[in-house]
Amino acid sequence: MSGPSQFHPLQRPAKLLRAGQLISSGLMVLAIGFLAIAFLLTGRAHAAERKGIETLRIGDTIAVRVPGEQTLSADFKIDRQGQVILPEVGGVVLAGLSLPDAETRVRVTLEKVYRDLDRLSVSLKERKLLVTVLGYVKNPGPVEIPGEATVQMAISAAGGLNQGAQLDRFQLRRGGKETPFDYKKYLDSGDTSMVPALEPLDVIFVPASPRTGNVQIDFDGRTLAEAGDGGEERSSIKVFGEVNKPGIFSYKSGANAIDMIMRAGGVTRYASVEQIRIITKGEPSVFNLQTFLDSGKLHLLPELSEGATIFVPKQLEEVRSGKNTVYVMGEVAKPGAFDSKPGAGFIDILANSGGPTRFADTRQIRLIKADGRVILVDLPLFTEGKGGKLPEVSSGDAIFMPEKTDTKEPSWLKVAPDRAVKLMGAVVRPGRFEWSDEMSVLDLLAQAGGPSQKADMTRIQIRRSETDKGKPILFDLTGYLNGQVSGLPKLVAGAVIMVPELPVSPTDMKGQWVQQAPEQSIYIMGQVGSPGRYAFNNQMGFLDIIAAANGPNGSADLRNVRVSHRLGKGSRVTKVNLARYFETGDDSILPRVKPGDVIFIPDRNKEWLDDPKERTVRVIGAVGKPGRYRFTDDMTVLDLLAEAGGPTSDALQSKIVVINVSTSTESARLFDLVGFAKTGDISRLPAVRAGDTLYVPNLSQSDWKIFMDGFKDVIPLISLVALIGAL
Repeated sequence: MSGPSQFHPLQRPAKLLRAGQLISSGLMVLAIGFLAIAFLLTGRAHAAERKGIETLRIGDTIAVRVPGEQTLSADFKIDRQGQVILPEVGGVVLAGLSLPDAETRVRVTLEKVYRDLDRLSVSLKERKLLVTVLGYVKNPGPVEIPGEATVQMAISAAGGLNQGAQLDRFQLRRGGKETPFDYKKYLDSGDTSMVPALEPLDVIFVPASPRTGNVQIDFDGRTLAEAGDGGEERSSIKVFGEVNKPGIFSYKSGANAIDMIMRAGGVTRYASVEQIRIITKGEPSVFNLQTFLDSGKLHLLPELSEGATIFVPKQLEEVRSGKNTVYVMGEVAKPGAFDSKPGAGFIDILANSGGPTRFADTRQIRLIKADGRVILVDLPLFTEGKGGKLPEVSSGDAIFMPEKTDTKEPSWLKVAPDRAVKLMGAVVRPGRFEWSDEMSVLDLLAQAGGPSQKADMTRIQIRRSETDKGKPILFDLTGYLNGQVSGLPKLVAGAVIMVPELPVSPTDMKGQWVQQAPEQSIYIMGQVGSPGRYAFNNQMGFLDIIAAANGPNGSADLRNVRVSHRLGKGSRVTKVNLARYFETGDDSILPRVKPGDVIFIPDRNKEWLDDPKERTVRVIGAVGKPGRYRFTDDMTVLDLLAEAGGPTSDALQSKIVVINVSTSTESARLFDLVGFAKTGDISRLPAVRAGDTLYVPNLSQSDWKIFMDGFKDVIPLISLVALIGAL
C-alpha cells in the first residue's frame, strides 16, 4: 500500500520535527526581534537618562521650533490637564511622555495642517511644579514653583504660615490619598526626609492649632505663646486663676504642681497660695503652697497626670474695721481703711492715703464724723495761709474727697488767679483754666477744644504773667508737629496765651490786612488772579504764594518774574524764569522768599518801548505780524519768523535779508528760506543777534516782476505803433 503520496511511518516524525524546528526558528527570530526592540528602547531610555531627559510633567514648559513658522516657534506650557495648546490643532496631551515621544506626537498632530515638518524640534525649556497650598497660610490657592522645589518653598510661595498653624499635622493629598507629615520635625532638624517630595497637582493642607478657637481673630506669636504650648486638649495641663499667664500646657512625665505654676508665670500678688485646687485622675485635692515653701517637704508636692487641672483662687480680703480705723474715700491716690494712732491729724491721714488726685475738688472735702455730723473742709484756703482750721479726726470717721464737677457756666472763683492760666484768641473755648506743673501748652489747647479754623498756629504768643513787660514768647505749633521745633515752651500758673487769627481768605485781604503784621506778610503784584498782601511763614515757599494768589493769568510773562528782597542786607532783585521751572522741574530755579519780599509778574503784552532795542530784533516786511521781538542766544531766524506769524503768501522767501548791526561792522546777508526747506541744512541759517533787523521783501520787488511789468508796458506801445502804421 505504499505509494508516492504516503509517508513512511518512520519519516513522519522527522518531517514533523523539521516543521517544529522551522516554527521554533521563527519564534526564536521573533523573540530576538522583540528583545532587540526592547534593548533599543531600553538603550534609548538609558541614553535619555544619561542625557538628563526626563518624563514631561504638568507645569513644564517646552520649546517648539519649526523654522519658517513663527506661530509654531514658541514656548508652550503643559497645563493642569496635561496638554499644551498648539496653533491650528488645539490641545495635545504630552504629560507622561519622554521628549522623543512628545516630539513624535507633536509631529503627527501637526502633519494634519502643516506640510514641511522635517526640521521640527521639541525641547524642555523650564520645569515647574503646579501645586496647591490650602489651610492656615496667608495666600491659600494654587502656586507655581521650580521643578525641584520642596514643601517649604511651596509654603513660602503661598505667603508663609499664619500664626497659629499646627506644624505637626500637615497633610499631603495626592490622587485621593492623604499622607500626614510632621513639618515641625523638619524645622527642628533640617532633615529633608521628614517631608515628602512634591509632584504636580499635589495639595498641601496646613491645619490651624486647636487653641486658636472657632473665631478668626488677629493675634501675634507672643499672645499665642503666653496662652501655653499644649496641643492635645486631653493630655494637656490646664492652669488658670491668679497666675500671670494662664493657659494650656503640654504634659511632661514627672511634672509637679510647682513646675506647671512656673510655666504659667507664677502666682499673682492676689493669689491665695494656701488654697490651690488640683484635679488629677478625676480626684480633687487642695495644695498648700505656703506650707510647702515653709517646710520644704517633698511629700507635700502633688504629682500630676495627663489632663490635670490647676486652679489658683483669689485671696479674699476681710472687711477691715476696728476702734482705731479711719476711712478715706473718693479722689485720693490710695483710698481705703487706715489704722489711726492717737495724735494723728487730718493731714497725716490724707498723706497716708497718697493725697488728692488732680481731679479732686479740694475746696469741698467732707469729713463724716462717726456720730453722723458732716464738716466741710477747704484745703487750699488752709494751705495758702489765708485762714481756716483743719478739724480733728477720730476713730470711725470718714474723709470723702469729691471729684470736680463741670457745669455749663463754671465759676472762675473756684480757681485762684495765681493757679490759673488765661487762654484767648482763635480757640474753640477761650477762658481761664486751672494749671498744674505736669501740664503743657498742648494740654491747655486740648482743654480749650483746640485752635479754630482761623487760628495762626505759627505765632502763638505767650507771656509768663500779666506783669511781664518783655517781648512775648512766640511758639510755632505747626513746626513742632512737623518735628522742626525742639520742644514745648515751659508754662507756669498765671501765664497768658494768645492765639492770633488769620484773615478769612486770600481774596478778603484788602479789608482785613491791618490784622496782619508786615513782618509776616509777602506782597504779590502783576498778572496774577488775586494780587495783594498775603500771610507767610517759614513752612511756605515761592509756589505757595503764587498758588494763594490764584496763579498767573493768561497774559503773564513767566520768563521775566521779578522778586524784590527788601528786608535783607541791602535791597536786591532776583529774576525768575518760571516757565523753565515748569519745563524742567528744577527746584533750584525757584528763589527763597521771606516775609517782606515783593513778587512781580509782568505782562507779556507790554508796550514794545519797554524793551531796549539792544535786546530785541525787528521783523519787517511781508510777515504776518511785523514788529519788535525779544531774542535770546538759543533762538534762530526760524524762531523769529514763527513768532512774527511766518511769511505771507506774497512774500519773496528766497531773498530774506538779515541786517546785522550787533557786530562791530554792519553787514547784510541774504537767506533763501525755500532752499533751506528743500535741504534742511542748518549751516544755511544766518546768525542773528539782539539788535539785528530781519526784512522779508514782497514778490513785487523781485527782478522778474519788475521786468514783466516793464514788458507789459512795451507791448501796448508796439501795438499802438503798428495800428498807426496800418492806418
